[in-house]
Amino acid sequence: MTTLIDGKKTAADILEELKKKCDWLKSLSLDVPGLVTILVGSNPASEAYVNSKAKACNEVGMKSKTEKLPESTTEVELAALIKQYNEDDSYHGILVQLPLPKHFNENKIIEAIDPRKDVDGFHPFSVGNLVIGKDTLLPCTPHGVVELLKRYKIPTDGKHVVVVGRSNIVGKPVANMLLQKKESANAIVTICHSASKDISYFTKQADILIAAIGKPNFITAEMIKEGAVVIDVGINRVEDPNEKKGYKLVGDVDFESTAPKASFITPVPGGVGPMTIAMLLQNTFLAYIKMTNQKLK
Repeated sequence: MTTLIDGKKTAADILEELKKKCDWLKSLSLDVPGLVTILVGSNPASEAYVNSKAKACNEVGMKSKTEKLPESTTEVELAALIKQYNEDDSYHGILVQLPLPKHFNENKIIEAIDPRKDVDGFHPFSVGNLVIGKDTLLPCTPHGVVELLKRYKIPTDGKHVVVVGRSNIVGKPVANMLLQKKESANAIVTICHSASKDISYFTKQADILIAAIGKPNFITAEMIKEGAVVIDVGINRVEDPNEKKGYKLVGDVDFESTAPKASFITPVPGGVGPMTIAMLLQNTFLAYIKMTNQKLK
């Protein structure tokens, strides 16, 4: 029988845990964690995402601020604002919403963020620590994937994890997280990508399949083995005249055909997606603890 992995409920549980911690800090008259999000331009999807982050911060009792800058902002101006918040002790997390307008060098902007406040986990310092297994702030979406596996008590030790996709945002970091010699990891990891002549050769071997390739309904039932755990990170818009908006959201996995064959599976929407903001706030809390040296009970 297939178990549906409910990312929405799991994310809500994490936010509730963070709320209790923030309430505890307030009871001691201590400052709470602070997150600043910087948005350049007026991308509707980015604006909606930034608003969701601010709402989540408010719900758990964290301090939140959004800096909205015009698309004409220069790299020098953005770097100066980042420097301002690097030096502001009342904010413990800095997030520059991506993608940036085309005239920005995104790598340069990411590197301008103080690694201690890199709650997106994209700074080379954070990535390097992840690869060598040191304690660091982890990228939010991959961390959400690992957290779902952990909370659903899905064993990873010695299991064959196949990751479809090699992006710096999901594929590479989730592979690195799961191969570490530690609890909730220690897996045998294979990464598949566009150079694979027959991706199904690898996916059929997966005990745990993580799809993050950005192609709607790419993974079908014929591509997984019976009882596999299927984690769908993809989120794609496909036209659907039966929907009011004229489209529907689907993952990289053909859910209808694959679900009956899987032991566990994430839906889209409501699977991995909600975990991203939850892990962002968790990173902000961890950054706060490290910077203020507060000890939790």
